Amino acid sequence: MIERTALILGATGGIGGAVARGLAARGWRVRALHRRPDPARDPAFAWIGGDAMVATDVAAAARDAALIVHAVNPPGYRDWDRLVLPMIDNSITAAQANGARILLPGTLYNYGPDAFPLIGEEAPQHAPTAKGRIRVELERRLAEATTTGTARALIVRAGDFFGPQPGNNWFGQGIVRPGRRPRVIRRPGKPGVGHQWAYLPDVAETMVRLAERDDLEPFARFHMDGHWDPDGSRMTDAIRRALRAPAVPVRPLPWWAMRLASPAVPLLRELLEMRYLWQQPVRLDNRRLVAVLGDEPHTPLDTAVRATLAALGCLAERA
Repeated sequence: MIERTALILGATGGIGGAVARGLAARGWRVRALHRRPDPARDPAFAWIGGDAMVATDVAAAARDAALIVHAVNPPGYRDWDRLVLPMIDNSITAAQANGARILLPGTLYNYGPDAFPLIGEEAPQHAPTAKGRIRVELERRLAEATTTGTARALIVRAGDFFGPQPGNNWFGQGIVRPGRRPRVIRRPGKPGVGHQWAYLPDVAETMVRLAERDDLEPFARFHMDGHWDPDGSRMTDAIRRALRAPAVPVRPLPWWAMRLASPAVPLLRELLEMRYLWQQPVRLDNRRLVAVLGDEPHTPLDTAVRATLAALGCLAERA
């Protein structure tokens, strides 16, 4: 088997790390670009010093790579206007030089209410938020690059991430509090409103399986179904089962308090901007994905939730 090389931007994040480990397990040579490289983080990767904001760093790290996993995001949802587009431009330039494929974890931010409730890959991207419009432009640049050069692009879009790897996500920032056994479970959405979740190991497995295919179009997009919670209770019930605490209360997320604190806490301001995705059913249509792969990797919800809570330090019994 010919050994293939992948460059990971964002290898210390949740989805970037999961994809990197999946590729390494399948025999890929994995390079991880980081401003402070430390091989002790994961000895299966070749850690390379550099910054995703520096075009020459990305180009050097991507030399001879067949795949560039663009899983890097500004920390804490901040500075998207300054960082997101320059970073994708650097990945595109590097991919053009090598004829590489860029693998991008997609977001729901691209879509507005005109695309709801069931979203296919060709749905219009009329983003109602600043971050969403930046993501729309990011994907537009990827699409253009596949028509004007040798780069290829693969976008895999899923619901809200949860899983045993660290990273910014609603599960560990809004539903439960890491590091302690939950005394209350928060519900960001309205009662009865469906919501879509995606278990990180399943997303990573899907991405790796697609990335290894040679029969995809130059600009390929796929949506995952993940775990659909039809009324908002399926996830909270799974958390209760994992805790073996059926009586732990479920209470609404205090959006009003987040709004009051948002001027002093930028993260809360950014989370508030995404509230519209919790106020109505929003579901991705995975029929194209199933047609290509035959099925979608799918860990049972109880197994996935328990692994996530254990990694967050939420399963310890009270002293």
